[in-house]
Amino acid sequence: MTIQDTSTVGTIAGLDAARSTDIAQPKSGLAKRPLRRLPVQKDWPTWALVIAQIVILVGGLSFWEIGARAGWIDAFFWSQPSAIAKTMGIFFTTGDAWTDISFTFRSTIFGFVIGTTAGSLLGLSFWWSRNYAAIVQPYIICLESIPKLALAPLIILVFGIGLVSKVAVATALTLVVSTLTAYAGVKALDPDGEKLFYSLGATRMQVFRKLVVPFCLPWVISVLRVNIGLALTGAIVGEFIASQHGLGRAILYAGQTYDIALVWVAVLVLSTLAVVMYAAVSWLESALRKGVKQ
Repeated sequence: MTIQDTSTVGTIAGLDAARSTDIAQPKSGLAKRPLRRLPVQKDWPTWALVIAQIVILVGGLSFWEIGARAGWIDAFFWSQPSAIAKTMGIFFTTGDAWTDISFTFRSTIFGFVIGTTAGSLLGLSFWWSRNYAAIVQPYIICLESIPKLALAPLIILVFGIGLVSKVAVATALTLVVSTLTAYAGVKALDPDGEKLFYSLGATRMQVFRKLVVPFCLPWVISVLRVNIGLALTGAIVGEFIASQHGLGRAILYAGQTYDIALVWVAVLVLSTLAVVMYAAVSWLESALRKGVKQ
């Protein structure tokens, strides 16, 4: 290599080094600042969360009571905590509180059990025959698209104003959801697994019991918490239309007589019942999931 070539290479290398130096250097003063770390959010302990919730509840009730006494809130339309507490005492001592709670609870539980069980079995039965599933599926979809609450008056006329009609409304709301969920699990089943079972000499009943049901069980379990809310909704709607007992009947009666305090009492009792049933179903769901994993 000649001296001229060597100098040319050196010049090019110097230009490349200068360019790399210019690129490496920041173009503005903002780039010189060190990067800030994202703030780490610390979770409050459970007791602190509970105290915060109690403070919010007590503060809201206090403001409600003070506002009603001062005239800022119309107590005729919104009532006030002191009147609600007094009415609740009367409701549980001389009223039909326990009868109404028992009636709504039984309607909800029966509708939940019947609708979830029957719907899950119906959805699983679609595995046996594709033709059977193709014939029945449009009717299931049609029933899903119809507002079941609109059928409540017809159900009341057919089954009367007793417990059976409320169970029927709750069942109608939960049946379709369980059917479609179980059928979704059936459609998600791996056909290679079925071929493997058949290659080992299993019968269709054995494939159904040993493969289809265990595979679809998580799908069935996932709909439990949804169904308990739907069943409670169906029971309350049935009581709104025609009933002799139930928390829905108590709310309707209180609204017709402008007893707003009683409306709040029935709503609070209904909310408590809903939370208890939801917690029980959540525990059942967790227990079933652990059983499936084992």
